Amino acid sequence: MEVDYWLARLLPGRCFLCLASLGDERRGSRPVGWQRAAPLCITCRRHLPFNRRGCPGCGEPLSVAAPSLCGRCLVRPASFDATLAPLLYRGEVRQLMQRYKFGADRRCGQLLVAVFLEGLLERSLEEPGDARQVSPMPEALVAVPVHPERARQRGFDQAQWLTRQLARRLGIPCCVARRRRDDGSQRGLDRRQRRHNLRHAFVVDGRLPQHIALVDDVMTTGATLDSLARACRRRGACHVEAWALARTPRSELC
Repeated sequence: MEVDYWLARLLPGRCFLCLASLGDERRGSRPVGWQRAAPLCITCRRHLPFNRRGCPGCGEPLSVAAPSLCGRCLVRPASFDATLAPLLYRGEVRQLMQRYKFGADRRCGQLLVAVFLEGLLERSLEEPGDARQVSPMPEALVAVPVHPERARQRGFDQAQWLTRQLARRLGIPCCVARRRRDDGSQRGLDRRQRRHNLRHAFVVDGRLPQHIALVDDVMTTGATLDSLARACRRRGACHVEAWALARTPRSELC
């Protein structure tokens, strides 16, 4: 696996995961200006854990596709209005994410960004009746902020890097949020504990446009994005989306 990984870094035009040639598969695969095909062969793409039946509200993977919200969102809706998380945090996606997040591997990050943009394109093309319509893009992107001390320890702010990549590709400006305090790791905490731990954790300076998207690498319970969404609404945002590369299924939370 490690040998294949390093070979993939040195051999452009090959599948990032299995090194198969992408010569024929990538032709004609750029539907719009900001979208580039992810460097994956058909076989590897087919085996990626896509979140194809996510709840429109929170992204939780559902057993069957549903146009309406899941039960949890109906009972207690989040502070954000919609979620886009095209992948599930498991298997190859987990390995890619860990290399990106903890190894600061930008190439893994670029692959995940490309897959996310494909999901964004798929969602943005709706078919009301016979007319094909493009859903409006947010007016600004806001990265889930990392506390400065944690960013110094890690040497890399993964959400900020992701947000800048997406902003550049989509031609959307970035707005900045700050983290008031370092709340430590959220691992092992359930949804209620995370929500309590993150109360008033974020602050946004200045006014925000009405339609924004929050950006993070992995959405676990949604508590972090929910807290940031509340802070953004206090600064003028009316329609808030949550964007994450991957979603952790509730059944797989530790």
